[in-house]
Amino acid sequence: MGETFHITSDEVLTWNQIFLELYFAIGVEPNIIHIPSNLIVAYDPEKLGTLIGDKINSAVFDNSKIKRFVPDFHCEVKWSEGVRRALRWFDEDQFRRSIDDAMNVMWDRIVTGYKKAFP
Repeated sequence: MGETFHITSDEVLTWNQIFLELYFAIGVEPNIIHIPSNLIVAYDPEKLGTLIGDKINSAVFDNSKIKRFVPDFHCEVKWSEGVRRALRWFDEDQFRRSIDDAMNVMWDRIVTGYKKAFP
């Protein structure tokens, strides 16, 4: 009681590894484009806090506190399996599946702008 814990796996994954596994899980050929965060924010200022403030740098999460309280703790589900479970959950109910057309238009604009900047 009165304690806060960060609980995750001990896996250390790069953003590329995270997205590649997602591509593999949905059975799509990867097409990764590395777009600078500040360019994304220039097109979509709402991403400032979550992208620049959170995801611009890689992070390794530390489970040492939970392991002090629960020495036998270990994460049984790897990212690759967790993402597959999440995708199955979305597929189980059509109301969980939706396409964000506005975001697709935004990503098309960002990719087009990026390709113009780096022909």
